[in-house]
Amino acid sequence: MSAPPPCAYITAMAVFSTLTAYANPKRFLDLSRRIQPWLGGATALLLAVGFYWSLFISPADYQQGQSVKIMFVHVPAAWLSMFAYACLAGASITGLVWKHPLADQAAKAAAPLGAAFTFLALLTGSLWGKPMWGTYWEWDARLTSELIMLFVYLGYIALWDAIEDPNRAARAAAVLAIVGAVNLPIIHFSVDWWNTLHQPSSILRSGGPSIDSSFLWPLAIMALGYQLLFFWLWLLRIRTEILKRRARTLMLMRGAQL
Repeated sequence: MSAPPPCAYITAMAVFSTLTAYANPKRFLDLSRRIQPWLGGATALLLAVGFYWSLFISPADYQQGQSVKIMFVHVPAAWLSMFAYACLAGASITGLVWKHPLADQAAKAAAPLGAAFTFLALLTGSLWGKPMWGTYWEWDARLTSELIMLFVYLGYIALWDAIEDPNRAARAAAVLAIVGAVNLPIIHFSVDWWNTLHQPSSILRSGGPSIDSSFLWPLAIMALGYQLLFFWLWLLRIRTEILKRRARTLMLMRGAQL
């Protein structure tokens, strides 16, 4: 499970800048409606090319054999699990401190996506670990900290569902998200801080990537495809959250008039 590239956090900050520029929900809905078809098309194209290249063109590894191809699903999922949490934590801070009108919806929308990517990373890591390590699971520092992040995701989702008032739920969930962000550097640097089974970074490191270009290029395409998939799903879920909140407000107004 490779650590996410530093540019992931820069990209997350760029996303929040965009959300700030389109703070008005109507403006955001209009913009996202125009972007989504193009984003969806680019996502489908990249994932189709990435999967074909990964499965049918890239060779088997001389040590890992065909099991190396799990990497093309596992590594992007691991990156996105952390990127999604960076977006979740950033949106939570924005909503809690600056009362951004879209921040709470953005944070809430990111949580199930991040949980799904985290689960996929853990599942594919276990499938790779059995033939390589002889076991599906080890209490390795990277694996354990990634599992903790999955629990934080699930706790965040459960907290939103447990509190009926959306404003109170948003504040409580934001605090949990911010506290949970302490785990991000632990996941990132765990292979450097502790002696673990997990291999160190093989892509973003001094001296350049240590993996062959026959693996690096399809991996890069898959990573970009995963990134666009996250953005496409995130926009879709934010739109859904905005519309759900509008529907709830209208129902409350009608109830007050009766």
